[in-house]
Amino acid sequence: MSHNYLVIGGTGKTGRKVVSNLKDRGLNVRIGSRNGSPSFQWEDPSNWGDVLEGIDRMYIVFYPDLAVPGAYEAIQKLTEVAKSAGVQKAVLLSGKGEKEAERCEQLIANSGMDYTLVRASWFSQNFSESFFIDPVLSGDVALPMPDAKIPFVDTDDIADVVTAALTDDRHNGKTYEVTGPRALTFAEAVEEISKATGRHINFQAITLDQYTDGMKKAGLPADYIWLFGYLFSEVLGNPKNQVVSTDVKRVLGREAKDFSAFAKQTAESGVWDPKVTHV
Repeated sequence: MSHNYLVIGGTGKTGRKVVSNLKDRGLNVRIGSRNGSPSFQWEDPSNWGDVLEGIDRMYIVFYPDLAVPGAYEAIQKLTEVAKSAGVQKAVLLSGKGEKEAERCEQLIANSGMDYTLVRASWFSQNFSESFFIDPVLSGDVALPMPDAKIPFVDTDDIADVVTAALTDDRHNGKTYEVTGPRALTFAEAVEEISKATGRHINFQAITLDQYTDGMKKAGLPADYIWLFGYLFSEVLGNPKNQVVSTDVKRVLGREAKDFSAFAKQTAESGVWDPKVTHV
C-alpha cells in the first residue's frame, strides 16, 4: 500500500533528512514549511486542512520546542485537524526528560491515530548548525552546567529512527529515547571538536545567570532566553537525561553515531573553519 507522508519541519535539522530518506525509498512526501506548497505555519492554522489533505502519515516537529507556551494548544489543534483529514499515523519528535513535552505527547498518544514518540537528547548538530557554532568558530565556548553529562545524539540517527517509525507499523504505540552511545560534558565535547579540527578551542564554565545575561545583552528575544534557561536548568540538570539509551540500536540494528565520529565528519566538511565565509 502506498502512503502519503507529511514532514512538518521538513527543512529543519531532522525533517530535511527524513524527507531525503523517504524520497530515497520512492515514497510520496509533502514538506510542511513556510515555503512549502501549501505553506505550513504553526502560528496560522487556517490552512492546515489543505496541508493535510490526502496525507495519511505525518512527522511532527514543533519549533522551537514543545516546552514553550502555546505548544500544547498548537499540537492539540493539529491533532484535531489531522483526524478530520483522515491522517492515520503520527510520529512526534519530543525532548528527552521534558515534562511540558510529555503533555504534548499524551495528545498524540490519546488521539486515536497510530503513533510513535521519539524523545531525543541534545543534538550533536547544535555545535555545527545552531546556537553553539559561533562560539566554536570564535575559539571560545562559554557555557553553564559544566558537570552535566550529555548523551549527544546525531540528527542522522534521529531521522533514521523516525523514518523507520513512519514506514514500519511494528513501531506503533512505542516510545523511543534516542541518544548517542556515551555521555560527555560540554568541555569534553569541545575537546573532541578541537581534536577533529586541529584548532585550540577554549571551554569556559560560567553560571546560568551569566549565560542568560549575555543573551540579554546580545538582544535576543525574551522567549528564546526563557527556553534556554529552561533547557539548561530543568533538562540538563535532570540526572535521568544523562542516561545513555540503546533505543537507536533497538530500532535500527546498529550502534548510534559517536560524538567523535560526528566531530570528524563535520570538521572535514569545513563548517568549523573560521576562514570559510559562513552565511
